[in-house]
Amino acid sequence: MSTVGILMLVHNALERAEDVARHWTASGCPVVVHVDRNVDGATFRKFRQSLASDPLIRFCKRHRCEWGTWGIVAASQSASALMLREFSEVRHVYLSSGSCLPLRPVQELVDYLAERPRTDFIESATTADVPWTVGGLDFERFTLRFPFSWKKHRRLFDRYVDLQRWLGVKRQIPAGLVPHMGSQWWCLTRQTLSAILEDPERPTYDRYFRKVWIPDESYYQTLARQYSTNIESRSLTLSKFDFQGKPHIFYDDHLQLLRRSDCFVARKIWSRADRLYQAFLTDSDGAMKKTEPNPGKIDRIFAKAVERRTRGRPGLYMQGRFPWHWASNSVASNPYSVFQGFSELFEDFEFWLARVSGARVHGHLFAPERAELADGSHMINGGLTDSARMRDYNCDSFLTNLIWNTRGERQCFQYGPRDSQDIRYTLARDPNAQISVISGAWAVPLFRSNQNFTELRREAARLQQVEASQLNALRAQETKARVRIWTMAEFIEAPMEPLQTILDELGPLTPRHLSEAPTMVNLTGFGQFLQNLKNQGMHPYLMGDFPVEHQGPVSMSKPPRKPYLVRK
Repeated sequence: MSTVGILMLVHNALERAEDVARHWTASGCPVVVHVDRNVDGATFRKFRQSLASDPLIRFCKRHRCEWGTWGIVAASQSASALMLREFSEVRHVYLSSGSCLPLRPVQELVDYLAERPRTDFIESATTADVPWTVGGLDFERFTLRFPFSWKKHRRLFDRYVDLQRWLGVKRQIPAGLVPHMGSQWWCLTRQTLSAILEDPERPTYDRYFRKVWIPDESYYQTLARQYSTNIESRSLTLSKFDFQGKPHIFYDDHLQLLRRSDCFVARKIWSRADRLYQAFLTDSDGAMKKTEPNPGKIDRIFAKAVERRTRGRPGLYMQGRFPWHWASNSVASNPYSVFQGFSELFEDFEFWLARVSGARVHGHLFAPERAELADGSHMINGGLTDSARMRDYNCDSFLTNLIWNTRGERQCFQYGPRDSQDIRYTLARDPNAQISVISGAWAVPLFRSNQNFTELRREAARLQQVEASQLNALRAQETKARVRIWTMAEFIEAPMEPLQTILDELGPLTPRHLSEAPTMVNLTGFGQFLQNLKNQGMHPYLMGDFPVEHQGPVSMSKPPRKPYLVRK
């Protein structure tokens, strides 16, 4: 018998759940199935009878499950208790749903977890560290009561929330608990899961979480922090959500996309996606290669899909997203370039850019200490000084004056989440601005610093929140600037192409083909640094998908010259 046990929460498409359950048990994994009480008795009995011949399948006590309510947690508790009681060989318990689909051979998951016998895989971060909540409640989900269903009694739900806010009601969080949030699809060790279920304080914790909003995304995520000795703050299940917070559904044409994720399990799979079920449940030869699960590899595809859905394409309009523009003209008189993350990722980037482009390249013009003018100057054309106090009196005027008084010469400057954010909306609405962003590069100076890790974690969370808000402004429909955004991981995969694109935009003075590149800082150990932040409850996501394994600096070789013909 396998050391990995599977919990399945099923509420529809029972025939598909039957196929997946048999797939798990065929590899020796015991399965405990919970069927929603909303499923009628006849359908449940037929489903149970169809699996009665399998000795590795059990059915637990049924609960009525509804999104955002306690029933889902109660279902997982009942299934977990039965799993631990019936199968003593199990050392890891993997929570899944009836619409989950294994993407890799089950034995690979068993071997992967056997190599990490004391590791709990559960996404767990505080509300201050991540912007996961979409159009809803953030920390208030832990301090207010939610006795009404959000889906069935929306008006009562909203009015009761407003009433509690008006009365100043705040629930007391049980002593010692720090609320955490994350994906509900976890994989916990037997030790951690049994500690949660057998804790003497469990009645207190259960009573508290019964009135928390969406408790299945916070109950285990919070309590695992109390008992686990080693948490990997990530889920082994691929689950994606759109800009409205609704889960993406995978169809047959997502087959290659799912293969690229390298994840062990994916949800939500359409029940009629015959090609997916055929490929992953029966085609062992077509299974993915053994590698570290890395759902971030397909994040950029989902990000592009969200952008396409929310912004549309030029010249193609629909009434739901008809474009709206600012009435004002360009903020500045001439084109200029803004670089974010480049000076953090490359050494002496300003000096290199000035040499290869011929432009006047400044440092961080809106740094909190001073305006870092080019060549270390204290004054520039028009009598503008590097005084932060004078600049911050009116950031918009400082920028427009600088561009006006240096017209005829291309101006470039650095920007980032540490700088004054008063100028970000001005930059976003200026058609003359060309903004190039390497998101998440602010983490490199933190990685290279020798500060206390607690301070690093706090500063990383702050900078990430600032940059996330800034990126939202740059991606807004009202943005008129020319914006290019790369995640740090995406950029360092092939840095020469975006660098060449940036130089081409600077004008005719730049070389046609880039013959040299700036020196990239040494990123050895950067992936582990990001994972350490995750393990401490902070979820760095803006830099993209960095592997945990050793990663050296990217080779910055020169691009090959194009062939040409010589006429005789």
